Amino acid sequence: MEKTVVIYCKNTQDYHFFPLGISLLEIYQSLNINLKYQVVAARVNYKVEDLNFLIYKPKDIEFIDTSTSSGMRVYVRTLSMVLSKAVYELFPHAEIRIEHPISKGYYCRIEHLNEPLTAETISRIKNKMTEIIGRKEPIICEEQQAEHVKKLFRNGKNNTTKDTLFESLGDPYLRYFRIGDFIDYYTSILLPSTDYLNIFDLIPFYDSMLLQVPDRENPDKLEDMVQQPKMYEIFKEYLGWNRIMDLKSVGEFNRACQNNQAFNLIKIAEALHEKKVASIADMIQERPRVKVVMISGPSSSGKTTFSKRLSIQLMVSGLKPKSISLDNYFVDREHTPRDENGDWDFEALHALDLPFFNQQLNQLMNGEEISLPTYSFEDGKRYFKGDKLKLEEDTILIMEGIHALNPELIQSISQDAIFKIYVSALTTISIDEHNWIPTADTRLLRRIIRDYRYRGYSARDTISRWPSVRHGEEKWIFPYQENADVMFNSALIFELAVLKRHVEPILEQVPKYCEEYTETHRLIKFLRYFVAIPDREIPPTSLLREFVGGSSFRY
Repeated sequence: MEKTVVIYCKNTQDYHFFPLGISLLEIYQSLNINLKYQVVAARVNYKVEDLNFLIYKPKDIEFIDTSTSSGMRVYVRTLSMVLSKAVYELFPHAEIRIEHPISKGYYCRIEHLNEPLTAETISRIKNKMTEIIGRKEPIICEEQQAEHVKKLFRNGKNNTTKDTLFESLGDPYLRYFRIGDFIDYYTSILLPSTDYLNIFDLIPFYDSMLLQVPDRENPDKLEDMVQQPKMYEIFKEYLGWNRIMDLKSVGEFNRACQNNQAFNLIKIAEALHEKKVASIADMIQERPRVKVVMISGPSSSGKTTFSKRLSIQLMVSGLKPKSISLDNYFVDREHTPRDENGDWDFEALHALDLPFFNQQLNQLMNGEEISLPTYSFEDGKRYFKGDKLKLEEDTILIMEGIHALNPELIQSISQDAIFKIYVSALTTISIDEHNWIPTADTRLLRRIIRDYRYRGYSARDTISRWPSVRHGEEKWIFPYQENADVMFNSALIFELAVLKRHVEPILEQVPKYCEEYTETHRLIKFLRYFVAIPDREIPPTSLLREFVGGSSFRY
């Protein structure tokens, strides 16, 4: 009698019996499930598994497509491997680095190329990718003893950073992927074969190229490329610093920490931050007409600490900074706009009382004294507690908020009087040459720690809210980031090694059978790539102290 296993499929909302050892792909095909977009993986007991995963025990299964964040990661990782294989087939001695997301795609560089990277060369690489996809080559996941895997990559041409990464992981067995005779390493699962990839492009981008991927909202079409020249320059600057310190990858960073260099890295990174803040203060001082500094950035980017550090540098320059929080200009609760689900939309621009805000701003610019409002989030009302403000000749008004770069916020004063700053945590170190660190992950980890320490929220609470936060950022912050006069990268090269100690115990409290465990499990796996370092050498004025505690600033 054939042995069977029972699974509960969330897509069909029913139980099903299958032969023991059946693959997820076979289950998907037998159940005739029709997802809106192409199936790419499945959540098995809330962990994302590839479609070749075999079922031997009862499981809850939910098949996912590219419209989910987990599904899109699988698609993009697979696309990265096909790109790497295409470069290998055309230029066996070259090395491709997939550096970071930008302009709705992924910035890629090729090192040791024996010819100029022209538009024609990029077109050849794209055509080779199309050829590999058309060959419908299977993508095989293999796992062997660590020493054997290290030897495989040492003998290959795509091993520049993997050896140090494998050494720092210390795993007895390592998993890698194979397409034909080409092997590569990825941090998580890939698609079963190359023909699952049907939407991509590869185009010239500054001095290199941009890998374009499907639109996250509509995966049937390509994501529109957005010009981000200021963002590109910030990434370029910090990647240059990483290369100067010989820290292009997490493996190299881990090795430096294991060689007792962590404290020096902290000092260098903090000094670079202070130098950038001082440079921005100098830029403001050099514009005598500037009276208002607007600071924007996404959640947990460190805007508050940046504002405080900027205020100190402005005082060093002989100016008198005064801060106003845009949060105090919310409309009364009953006038707050609602989102598409009928909930209060506190992130919408018109959740702010724009006429009143501009009225007070005009009064300040005209030399008048104003009564500062205070907003109570508990009862959704504005109050006046007697606080007054009047701008003197050398006063600089600092305003921080998510809408600070939106041109609709301030329409009543000259743009010459406004200096705009965008703050975000743009992580520039990579796990290896083909595995980047999503910039949003650093901010999510920061927020999990801060919410837990200071707001009484569990990691599950924060993770459940995160998609809504990200949706608000896409709508209200990111479209205006290039309006900034200057950008400040609040990421610190050492911070994930510090956050690891603080966030892992919080993540471990998330139940293993809940919707939020999918993201929790991914973050726990991600953090294992970093050695943990103590935070005792981090100065009390560090931006990171806003999240892990020990700051000398009051919040």
